[in-house]
Amino acid sequence: MSGSLVQRWRVPLGFVCAALFLLLARPKPLTLIIGGLISLFGLCIRAWASGHIQKNVRLAITGPYAFTRNPLYLGSFLLGLGFTIAAGRWVLGAVFGALLLGIYLPVMRVEANDLEKAFGEEYRRYAASVPLFLPRLTRYHTSSNEAAHFDRGLYLKYREYRAALGFALGWLALVIKSYYIN
Repeated sequence: MSGSLVQRWRVPLGFVCAALFLLLARPKPLTLIIGGLISLFGLCIRAWASGHIQKNVRLAITGPYAFTRNPLYLGSFLLGLGFTIAAGRWVLGAVFGALLLGIYLPVMRVEANDLEKAFGEEYRRYAASVPLFLPRLTRYHTSSNEAAHFDRGLYLKYREYRAALGFALGWLALVIKSYYIN
């Protein structure tokens, strides 16, 4: 499947996989706690990233973008990893790994090409210094990214609060399932 086709299908596929995860999940208190902490961390990264990106306007290089070129996907990865751990079924880890490699990696590459076309040399310098996915330990510095701060308006504009709502509903379903089914 091409990267651009995967871009269009990644959200619907995510919902299908979420339903599969909930169906197959066998959460326990310990897996819920560990998974919950990891997922919350991912949710925070997504929220932080959404307040630093102005899609199609300027290259995002501040906040978490100073550490990884794809903090929204990193946050989504941590959210998914946390839910996978919370589900208590390690076979779901293979499904989650396949999703990451089959969906998000191609999408990140397509988006990198799009950003290079849109921002040219500025993006090439940034991409040469900041990893595609796993974060670097030190902040990427340029004179243009020193003063930018989190913009709550961007968080609201991109409706990132929906990720928090999805997290809460998914977690509620896992807690209910752990209490009534296990």
